[in-house]
Amino acid sequence: MGFDLQELQQAVAAHGRVSRVVIAALRGSSPREVGAAMLLWDSGQSGTIGGGALEYEAAAAARRQAETPVVSTHALGPDLGQCCGGAVTLLCETFTAADLAPLQGEIFARPVSATADLLEPLALRRLLARARSQGQRPATQLIEGWMVEPMHQPQTDLWIWGAGHVGRALVDVLSPLPDLAITWVDTAPERFPENTPADLRKLPAADPVLLLRHAPEKAQHLILTYSHELDLALCNGLLSQGFSFAGLIGSATKWARFRSRLAALGHSPIEINRITCPIGDPALGKHPQMIAVGVAADLLARDAMKDANKERRA
Repeated sequence: MGFDLQELQQAVAAHGRVSRVVIAALRGSSPREVGAAMLLWDSGQSGTIGGGALEYEAAAAARRQAETPVVSTHALGPDLGQCCGGAVTLLCETFTAADLAPLQGEIFARPVSATADLLEPLALRRLLARARSQGQRPATQLIEGWMVEPMHQPQTDLWIWGAGHVGRALVDVLSPLPDLAITWVDTAPERFPENTPADLRKLPAADPVLLLRHAPEKAQHLILTYSHELDLALCNGLLSQGFSFAGLIGSATKWARFRSRLAALGHSPIEINRITCPIGDPALGKHPQMIAVGVAADLLARDAMKDANKERRA
């Protein structure tokens, strides 16, 4: 998550003046986390800060709002018809193309309170210095009247090999997730559907295996082509280079045969066991969307575990 400049630029290009409402801080329970944001224009909206009365009132206020920025705090209690029991601080800002033109860099920090010092407070300067020296993205937060948001950058490279029914279902389920940079590969342009998400990269290649060397070493891979031989070649190629996760669609019988053939190609049992087969949750069923939901849940669980481990080490 973070300040999604590309999404905001697209909204401004399509609708002109656009308001952005973001959860800047919270206390107690809330439907969404700090950094969750929605964009609003006269006739529409994208994104959500949790729905319900809070979102309805925040959207109405943003459309009425003449000044910018505005910081407001809302108790999530009976007055809003919500029982979360917490309180959220919202930041509403209005943007035009001229406002977005100068934005650059990896962190967007700006004063948003009328009482904020126009000079960066010491706590903010220390935060930015740590971010530069340690190469870590700071969390979205309010610091002494300044809003700090990392610029949105997908944190996970995901390569999907195959544009058949399961590949399409996976793209439908996974492409809205903000932290995935998806590359979609198949053997010909006509293998892909006509309409795909704008920020997804499609790569048609007569020999997809040749594209493996372009995948980042820590990328995740989902292999589900129309050809078992191509699936095997991709598995073999991945085991010869780096990857953080590789999943293969298939049955127990297919995987047993693949294990034998990969061993014959010189890969050890430990290496072969790095590939997950089958992908998803077999208990959910074999319908493409069922497979996609299971795979998405597994990927999200893996990422959550990584984040938890990082926090424990920090």
